[in-house]
Amino acid sequence: MTKHLILLLVCAVTAFTACSKKTDDFDAAAQFTKDTTAIRAFIVAKNIPAIKDAKTGLFYQVITPGTVNFAYQANSSVTVNYSGSVLDGSVFDTSNGKPVTFVLNNLIQAWQIGIPLVQPGGRIRLIVPSGLGYGNDNNQSFPPNSNLDFTIDVISAK
Repeated sequence: MTKHLILLLVCAVTAFTACSKKTDDFDAAAQFTKDTTAIRAFIVAKNIPAIKDAKTGLFYQVITPGTVNFAYQANSSVTVNYSGSVLDGSVFDTSNGKPVTFVLNNLIQAWQIGIPLVQPGGRIRLIVPSGLGYGNDNNQSFPPNSNLDFTIDVISAK
């Protein structure tokens, strides 16, 4: 009986320690490598003709380039329709076809990098390594370090 209690206590302490891992121990470089591998497997499996931005690691597919010539600035307002999901296809956010306006520099890094790749009237798909999304933030409706898949229609920008 005592052995069982000690074993139970050891298991409980181990589980508690594993759950309370400090974010200080987070290895961004290792996570980026893991994310890149997962995204590459995803785009191959789904036959997505995505391009990887060599500088940032963002994967993207320009579906429609857009027609309005616009020079984006950090503080540009963009009006978009969008849908965001994790790579398993679970949608976590969408504008439901209702245009939403954002200031570009208030958005996640992936959107700040990706939206200027198309002009207003364009559509882009962003396949986002976790570090360019919400990282290891535990306050989202999806697990920390999730890779994300956004389809964004840029309606207008000013």
